Formats: sequence, C-alpha cells, structure tokens
Amino acid sequence: MSNIIKITESAANRIKIILTEAPDDCDSLLVGVDKGGCSGYSYKIDFANSKEIQNFDLIYNEGAKVYVDPKATMYLLGSVMDFQMDKLSSRFVFKNPNEKNTCGCGESFSV
Repeated sequence: MSNIIKITESAANRIKIILTEAPDDCDSLLVGVDKGGCSGYSYKIDFANSKEIQNFDLIYNEGAKVYVDPKATMYLLGSVMDFQMDKLSSRFVFKNPNEKNTCGCGESFSV
C-alpha cells in the first residue's frame, strides 16, 4: 500500500542528500511512530537497509526510498512528509490528518 504517506519534492531531495552521508549499508529511511513525548506519540526516522526490510510498505518518490513501519500505518495514513528549513532550524515535518492534538513544540502528537 504505497499511498500511506506522500513525500514532498523537498523531503525527497533532502532524503537523497542524507543517504549520501549515511552508513554504507543504508539505502533508505524508515519512518515509524513511538509512544512518548508530551502528547503521546512521536515520529521516528532512522536509516534502513532495503535488504533487511521485510513486510514494510515502500514509498518511493523521485529517487527517495522510505519504508513505513507496519505498526505505524494506522497513525500515518494520509500523512504528508515534508522538509522545511528556516534561519534557525531544518527538519522533517509531518502533516497528519489523524492528529487530534500536538504539543507546544510540535515534536509529539495524539490521535
């Protein structure tokens, strides 16, 4: 099911840059959700090796490969993964229609 999340062009470009600096055996990113943070859940992004990933959904956009942890699918369905940069920070941002609340800093959410 490759329509779990959408990856923007900006996020895809940043992912490709990050992967050029990743450990040798990493060729993709893994996106998941962990319990934690002020609001209950937080997004998790980590390096992944396609050869070691099984039963995860693959999102492929403009050369960027992102695997979605199956345990996170129900929390991420319909989300958009974007990359934003301003004078003080740069980060991946998730626009998630399933969020009911977010904490003040935007690092965690509840559903």
